[in-house]
This record gives sequence, structure tokens and C-alpha cells, in this order.
Amino acid sequence: MQKYEFERGLAQKIASKIAELIKDEELTIMHVCGTHEVSIARYGLRHLLPKNLHVIMGPGCPVCITPQSEVDASIKLAEDGVTITTFGDLLKVPGRNTSLADVEGDVRMVQSIDKAVEIAEKVKNDVVFFAVGFETTAPSTAALLKRGAPENFFIIPSHRYIPPAMRWLLSQGDANIDGFILPGHVSTIIGVRPYREFSVPQVIAGFEPLDILYGLYMLVKQIKEGRCEVENAYTRAVREEGNPVAQKIMNEVFYPIDSEWRGFPLIEKSRMALREEYERFDALEHFQIKLESVKKETGCICEKVLRGLAVPDDCKLFAKKCTPQHPVGPCMVSFEGACRIWFKYGERIRE
Repeated sequence: MQKYEFERGLAQKIASKIAELIKDEELTIMHVCGTHEVSIARYGLRHLLPKNLHVIMGPGCPVCITPQSEVDASIKLAEDGVTITTFGDLLKVPGRNTSLADVEGDVRMVQSIDKAVEIAEKVKNDVVFFAVGFETTAPSTAALLKRGAPENFFIIPSHRYIPPAMRWLLSQGDANIDGFILPGHVSTIIGVRPYREFSVPQVIAGFEPLDILYGLYMLVKQIKEGRCEVENAYTRAVREEGNPVAQKIMNEVFYPIDSEWRGFPLIEKSRMALREEYERFDALEHFQIKLESVKKETGCICEKVLRGLAVPDDCKLFAKKCTPQHPVGPCMVSFEGACRIWFKYGERIRE
């Protein structure tokens, strides 16, 4: 109890310091991590901060930004008799007509790519692992492929890089972003250096409420002082160089190509494609599946939420037609999706 009271008091002091710095200026800060959004909503941090500091969400949910074309590809493979394995929060993401959770086929939830390989070792038919995630999960996929896998094992390579998405957002200027709270998990892998190309204030933050508040304080202070730097407030986990071993493995297996993200147009060098020596694992190549852009036909505004142009309760479907039990868009499906987070914790925009 004493620890709780101490932390609450410290949180209020940090919020007061932020208010003193920002005064009457309107500032917009984007975070690029679903886990950050969980903490912000769960602990009511937006309601602790001054109203003129707008903390908005970006494309920090890997399941949410996975294009519908890739979801449809996995559904088609399942319908054709291929065993599909993937993480649980991808199963309900809507495709054109159905989802992996509802498709008639062999679809299995796994906790890791290693479990998918174990399935491939036990069955005779082809097994595909739908490999989604940012730089955080890509090294484990790469390490498995380097070790080798059964001949009947393939992946849908859907890993993506975070910095290209930030580059695209800054080039558009739609959300008028004054600074970024950078993703802690991704940064443990890529380190600090990749963010230095962006001439905007940035702070790497951890995930506890005090971590986020302190990161916001550092960011607002940087903005008010007219500095554009990358500061690291998560030094207990993030080093300047990141994790060189993980980077080496990832770069040996993957290389960047231009790719669509759900809610975004083509983003240059943003998806991880398999290098030539690992192409035999590419399910899209092996089964000759061509990805095509899909026109959105629902009233879901997930693409605006992912770009920081809207919040979940701006959507007319939110908590009405679109719920975690019956999601219309991916942001209501994933545990890191903004809509699901807001639904769970009762988050609403302040008047």
C-alpha cells in the first residue's frame, strides 16, 4: 500500500512538472507501441496529464497493420488443406469473407514458431507459420530458419520494420507530430541509432506508468528547449547499439522491400523479405500466391487510428457493432490494438 501511495504521488508530481513545462501550448506526441497504450489506458494516464498534451497512437500493433491481403492468403491456404499456425490474436482478424478462426480448415494457435515446427514434424501435409511482428519477434523467426526446418514447413513472411513507418508518418505531416515515445521492445533489438535520422524529439520509454510519464516529461522538456534528440529513458533494457547478435541473425535471413501496411499505402523498405538462400521457406512463393491490395468495405476507421488521425471512440461502430466478440477491424482484435484496449479499460477521449 505504501509503495502504491508513493508511486501515485510521484506520478502526480511528474504530471505537474509536465503541466508547468507545457503551459498553454498544444502538443501532440505519438507512441508506436501497443504495450504503451495498454499502460496509458489501464492506469488512466491521459486523465492525469494536461488536456493540451495529446498522446496519440501510431502503428504499434503488428497484428493491426498486417494487410488484409496477407490474411486472405492464409485463409486460402487453410481452405486448400494447408495447416496454418500463428499467434492467437491473429485468428479473428477479418479477411474479405471470413477469418482464420472461422475458416473450414486446419488452423492452430501456437505460442512460437518452434511449436509450429513441432507440428510440421508430426504431420505429413504442408504447415505454414504466419510470421507477424516487428523487429522484436523477427530474430526468433530468423534463428529458426537458419537452424533448418522440415521440408513441409513454410512461413508467410509478414515481419515489418518500425523506422520506415515513422519516416512515412513524418513525411505526411497529417497528425502534426511534435515528438515520439519510441517502442521499448523494438528498441532492445535495434538500439538508439536508427531513430537519429528523424529531426524530431524522441524518447525511448519503458512500460510502467512512471516509465511512460517520465518519458513524456523528457520529451516535453526537449520540445520546449528546441532540441531534436533521441534520449533513452529505458537504459535498464536498451543499449545504444541494441542487440547486435539479434540484428545479425535478422539481417542474414531477411532484407527490406517496399510493402503495404493495413491503413497505409506502400511504405518503402518496410517489410522483411526472405533472402535467396531462404526463399524455399516462403509460402507465398511456394504456393504461388500473389498479394493484391484490398478495398475496404466496412465503416471501420482503424486506418485513421493507426495513423494518429482518430481515436477509437471517433468510430461509429466502436463498442456497438464492433466489439472483441464481433470485431469489424483488426484494432478490436489484437491485445495490442487500440480499440480493444479502449474497450477493455473504458478509455474515452476527454471533452
